[in-house]
Amino acid sequence: MKLLYVIGSMEVGGAEQHLLRVSTGLCARGFQPEVFAITIGGPLTRAFLEGGVPVHGVALPGWACRILRSERAIARAGLLYSAVAFWWLLWRRRPQVVHFFLPAAYIVGGVVSLFGPRARKIMSRRSLNLYQAKHKLFRQLEHWLHPRMDKVCGNSAAVIQDLYSEGVTKDQACLIYNGVNVEHFLLPERRAKVRSDLSISDETLVFVIVANLIPYKGHTDLIKAFAKIQHLILQPWVCLCVGRDDGIASTLHEEAVSLGIGKEIRFLGSRKDVPELLNASDIGVLCSHEEGFSNAVLEGMAAKLPMVVTDVGGNAEAVINGLTGLVVAPKAPDELAEALLAMVQNPERKKMGEAGHNRIVTIFSMDACLQGYADLYRGSDAA
Repeated sequence: MKLLYVIGSMEVGGAEQHLLRVSTGLCARGFQPEVFAITIGGPLTRAFLEGGVPVHGVALPGWACRILRSERAIARAGLLYSAVAFWWLLWRRRPQVVHFFLPAAYIVGGVVSLFGPRARKIMSRRSLNLYQAKHKLFRQLEHWLHPRMDKVCGNSAAVIQDLYSEGVTKDQACLIYNGVNVEHFLLPERRAKVRSDLSISDETLVFVIVANLIPYKGHTDLIKAFAKIQHLILQPWVCLCVGRDDGIASTLHEEAVSLGIGKEIRFLGSRKDVPELLNASDIGVLCSHEEGFSNAVLEGMAAKLPMVVTDVGGNAEAVINGLTGLVVAPKAPDELAEALLAMVQNPERKKMGEAGHNRIVTIFSMDACLQGYADLYRGSDAA
């Protein structure tokens, strides 16, 4: 079965990495996935190609950029150029399924696909619909496209409820949770070396947050929370902030320094050794203001970390409060501080990590996720 995925870019993000795992995993199950990226290039391109998944896309020619000059004009022309290229690819490849990931890909690809050859059309929403309040045109176009899709997927029950509120029917809706390759995130033998490479002693308590530096990921809340409890943590500690800087790293660092924890908050940037970093850590954190369903939470649980997460999107569907971690309100630094301190002082936190790992194995494995997609593409409602 030929599958054509459409996504905005090949940058390192949760949706992009999820699509990488899904598309390469489906290759082994007899599917023939390909990807069209609206913005071509990006660090994940090579990983898709090495996994046997062709990547398509176009870039506006240099001569066109020189003529247009204006960044806005170049962006609009580039989008139109990509739309035409995608339309042509549809007719050349004639996939049986076209699957759109994230709003930009859905709007551009969804509209264009209506003028392409017959194919089953699927959209995946991976966040709550809060962004629609800021982008009313997106909201109008998405609501117009929904009834023209064969299936509309969400990665958490919270996302599915959003889709129902937008007019998606129960027959259309499909819940497929994110999945994790557990064996990739259970590397206890790497702990000592990673700590040594980062100059972290054995007795140091290590927190880790894996999230690109974007305001809604809540790093400011986390820094404020740590500032409130820094003198109550009775051992050396650090917090590893892993993720791409989207322009706020310097501001966050300055805030940490001003609150007296500049040395403890470490910004590591985008990393390829996330599993190793998780295994070198003791407590996982995700303090987002909004989420669909976080891969980072599942990966932390797979690495046996007790998690402290905010109650947004599907976080509370993954983390069972009091059993595999602690769930707190978003945008509440004081409550986050209390939860972090409670986790530090909890002698049973390793058992929480074990329980979280077991939950991943039984519910959120990559095999279960891939089976959900395979059922969806084959026309089964089992997912």
